[in-house]
Amino acid sequence: MAAAAAVAWLRAAVLLFVAQVTCEYGMVRVVSEMGGPKGKDYCILYNPQWAHLPHDLGKASLLQLRDWTASMLCSPSDLPAKGFSNQIPLVTRGNCTFYEKVRLAQGSGARGLLIVSKETLVPPGGNKTQYEEIGIPVALLSHKDMVDIFKSFGQAVRAALYAPNEPLLDYNMVIIFIMAVGTVAIGGYWAGSRDVRKRYMKHKRDDGPEKQEDEAVDVTPVMTCVFVVMCCSMLVLLYYFYDHLVYVIIGIFCLASSTGLYSCLSPLVQRLPFGKCRVPDNNLPYFHKRPQVRMLLLALFCVAVSVVWGVFRNEDQWAWILQDALGIAFCLYMLKTIRLPTFKACTLLLLVLFIYDVFFVFITPFLTKSGNSIMVEVATGPTDSATHEKLPMVLKVPRLNTSPLALCDRPFSLLGFGDILVPGLLVAYCHRFDIQVQSSRIYFVACTIAYGIGLLVTFMALALMQRGQPALLYLVPCTLTTSSALALWRRELGMFWTGSGFAKDIPQPSWAPAAAQGSQPPKESEATLSQQPPGEAQVLPALTAEQPPELTEPKSIAAAPGPQPCSKLTWLLHAPRTTEVAVP
Repeated sequence: MAAAAAVAWLRAAVLLFVAQVTCEYGMVRVVSEMGGPKGKDYCILYNPQWAHLPHDLGKASLLQLRDWTASMLCSPSDLPAKGFSNQIPLVTRGNCTFYEKVRLAQGSGARGLLIVSKETLVPPGGNKTQYEEIGIPVALLSHKDMVDIFKSFGQAVRAALYAPNEPLLDYNMVIIFIMAVGTVAIGGYWAGSRDVRKRYMKHKRDDGPEKQEDEAVDVTPVMTCVFVVMCCSMLVLLYYFYDHLVYVIIGIFCLASSTGLYSCLSPLVQRLPFGKCRVPDNNLPYFHKRPQVRMLLLALFCVAVSVVWGVFRNEDQWAWILQDALGIAFCLYMLKTIRLPTFKACTLLLLVLFIYDVFFVFITPFLTKSGNSIMVEVATGPTDSATHEKLPMVLKVPRLNTSPLALCDRPFSLLGFGDILVPGLLVAYCHRFDIQVQSSRIYFVACTIAYGIGLLVTFMALALMQRGQPALLYLVPCTLTTSSALALWRRELGMFWTGSGFAKDIPQPSWAPAAAQGSQPPKESEATLSQQPPGEAQVLPALTAEQPPELTEPKSIAAAPGPQPCSKLTWLLHAPRTTEVAVP
């Protein structure tokens, strides 16, 4: 039984391979015989075993395209009286085999055959004997493209069939690289600086609701496991119920991206010198905090941008720009909000998602009936989807090179948000650790460079294999190996692994006013110790709650007047990299 199953699987794999080899995308260049508009390329699906198409348009013959779609071309009676001499006829798919259609067309003098299909395009197949008999190219053209041809160019048109070679890499990869590395670098830097700044400024009095920042969420191992299970479940559900769930994902993206855009722009808007007036007193939700008018206008702007994208999301010429802008803002917001507290947590998250990515790209083709990867199928949209909607959780850039693949199947190059967020969380952790151990941001820079190198390796694998790649397969080893090797070289691996190099909150002395009571930190002129018994020393200026410990220098100690006994007083000296108090 096992051997029979293995043989059946092998035969299915061979058939799948043959189907992939014999199915190729080509292009038909259509021009008007009357001059009119400039020529345009349309997608065709052909089988090179019938006849090969030239790779260069200059070597392709420009022939008259004849509309014969009223006929199925399944019998000699369907042929025109004068035949198809030096023409490329358009016929309707159905009622007979591809071989019967192309044999009749070739016998009547046709130089090629385009079969119009209202269904999904499939490669026109045959057997070896039939391939040897036929010497003209045969291809399938979608009915929608045929309608557009005669609507745009009229009935008198000429066409040339050709199949240019696919480029190894498209130039749009440069744009994706800049966006991805820039988002990781900016997000990691912002998240690390914000986290450390809040540790030192937590007791500073707030100036209003606009000054408050969202608290970061520390990721625990349990949260990591739950997150991965949810990702797997959602991906499988999207694979089987794509047409129903895709609109839920689009709605979530609109809401989350508008929030992210507001979070990114609010620090800039708060620097503007106008719009500081607040709304009047009221009891409405959120408005009872009396937000500033400029922040309300910013919120309306962010919602408007998200709504515009949602309405025009299928406009391929410009909607991708809005999607990328909203996506980058969403990634920056997530990097600022989600925090990995230790390198151990970073390693766990990255390794689990590494396995998740590899499984759903490379293993699932052996588990699905179609032989397609679940990850790639969901990311690019199923070919049999009735809605033709695409998931927005990707950065997308249109292909800049002209090629059949770009025209027919993949007009955009994609990079998922997970390939930015997951390594970006590690970059943010590296930056926080840099600031705490005062290492001149060496961890942050090294991890960012490692991410860029991993992305370049991903592009190289994409060019060599010519299929979708799980980017985390290359990004996770590059970033984790670089970070751990650097910590080992600097002899800080223990602190880096557990996060023990992070300074705790600044301790409040017992005589200092409690921050929870809402009192302000004492001014420098008043920050002296309370009245001490004779013989004790006094500290002239005390440490304020707003001043980082590494910026504080030991203050001078003045002896009180009167006789001094031989007593000792241990002072709190805030040395760099530690906040512990030593008592002899």
